[in-house]
Amino acid sequence: MTRLAFKRVLLKVSGQALMGERDCGIDLETISRIAGEVEECLRIGAQMSLVIGGGNIFRGMEGAAKGMDRVSADHIGILATVMNGLAMQGVLQTRGIDARVLSAIAMPTVCETYSRDKAVHHLGEGRVVICAAGTGLPFFTTDTGAALRAAEMGCDALLKGTSVDGVYSADPKTDPAARRYDRLTFGDILTRDLRIMDPAAVALARDNGIPVVVFSIRMPGAIPDVVRGKGRSTIVTKD
Repeated sequence: MTRLAFKRVLLKVSGQALMGERDCGIDLETISRIAGEVEECLRIGAQMSLVIGGGNIFRGMEGAAKGMDRVSADHIGILATVMNGLAMQGVLQTRGIDARVLSAIAMPTVCETYSRDKAVHHLGEGRVVICAAGTGLPFFTTDTGAALRAAEMGCDALLKGTSVDGVYSADPKTDPAARRYDRLTFGDILTRDLRIMDPAAVALARDNGIPVVVFSIRMPGAIPDVVRGKGRSTIVTKD
């Protein structure tokens, strides 16, 4: 068995990451690559749970900004996360991986309803748990939902897959002088306003002692590398 830095993890994947090079929707090549890396993590002994955003289909805040009621807009975004979760489940199952979508909003004809006991049971049985529908409530991001589920399931780390290879002092795509950090504390994130996640998610992770590892999900092989404690990333800890 490979020595792992983190045994039980929650992987947060943005909906945008599933688009690949598309303008919207799901790129099957990209989701298949991510599913393959999740499969590799299982093979080396990790327990895997996922939270997937819905921004490739609909963003609640953008809908609200264009005049839609915020609660209705957020509910559409919540449903988008369920769609992405079902897509990931389907791709994993084609690879012979047992995966279960657990939704914070009951929709029993589509997927299971989330409960902590059910999620922990599935992880113990070697299944991939895909937590969908965020917290089930408007005004909360999927980052907050990811931190909440990671705390509930007793995860060793929250892996935050982004488009860059860690946390920077500024956007490295627009600022060539941006400084990259290898390690930070949650206090650094809040005081420097680095915005890797919303403040509620940062507070949940900090208060429950869950390290957040920020890495580029666009880099092939990055997910199993992070689980092994290797590769290029920024780790955020309590102190």
